[in-house]
Amino acid sequence: MTPADLSLTVLRAVRDAVDDGVLRVDVPARVKVERARPGGTGEYASSIALTLARPSGRTALDVAGILQERLRDVPGLREVAVTGPGFLNFVLGRDSGAELVHAIREAGTSYGSGTALAGTVVRLAEVTESRALLVGRTVLRLLRSQGADAAFGGDERIHVRPGAYRDETFGADAARWSLLRAAPGDRPLDPAPLLVQHERNSLFRVRYAHSRARRLLVNAAQLGFGPAYETPVPVPGLLGVLGDHPVVLLAAARHRAPDRVARHLEAVADALLAFQHTVLPLGDEKPSAAHRSRLALAEAAGTVLAGGLSVLGISAPDRI
Repeated sequence: MTPADLSLTVLRAVRDAVDDGVLRVDVPARVKVERARPGGTGEYASSIALTLARPSGRTALDVAGILQERLRDVPGLREVAVTGPGFLNFVLGRDSGAELVHAIREAGTSYGSGTALAGTVVRLAEVTESRALLVGRTVLRLLRSQGADAAFGGDERIHVRPGAYRDETFGADAARWSLLRAAPGDRPLDPAPLLVQHERNSLFRVRYAHSRARRLLVNAAQLGFGPAYETPVPVPGLLGVLGDHPVVLLAAARHRAPDRVARHLEAVADALLAFQHTVLPLGDEKPSAAHRSRLALAEAAGTVLAGGLSVLGISAPDRI
């Protein structure tokens, strides 16, 4: 179960409680699920019970208990707990890694796209300034990836000036990253350091991590095995950021904030680079189910990086 699946699962529990007459509230359009914060319990948490408490005429703890009962036996959820004033906390099933890798491999670089904004019409203000144009076009891709009908105020095509945001000195990828990685209200990054192949270069780390995932597949094939998630891989950090990808894309679309995607890709890259050394057999070690599973997870991480870079309009080379 991915975070996006979990959000829909909790929303169904709310709807069921309303249909049963236990809760008398308007069913919200969505339920926000996020990574559990320090001091919390489990992997993910939601404050939906606190949101519904006042309109339902119940305490948040009452609402949380009602939803907890409807979520106890849901496949893919190992534990549902109520903490504090009424936060719902979730531990995903032990097979969540297998489900996540399967979902990513099935969707490919489109993993994270969805229909959460279907029926939403967005018309961005017409722009001509280079940075605003680049951000606007990237936001349009994000919105459309979530099912929205999104365009500039007029015909989008009349605003596209070839090379408008291409810096001939630094190259398109570095120029794009320098503009999109910075939050809208911040100054763009200096593109010069983005050309240096060094771990301090965030763009290099993201693209290098993708290339490492691709190279691991080549090296594994030379050793006679391929990716297959057959046994749990205990790397919650990497699994967590991969599972968060759909939530990040949706949030970036809602808030018109491509920088959220860039920061998330950095987190995925860092988790993958820390994990990569465990993927292939060492010395005389024979490939096992653990190696095939780790390779499948690395492949999934590379797919997420490629998809995220594509959303930002940045290339993801197989070799650096």
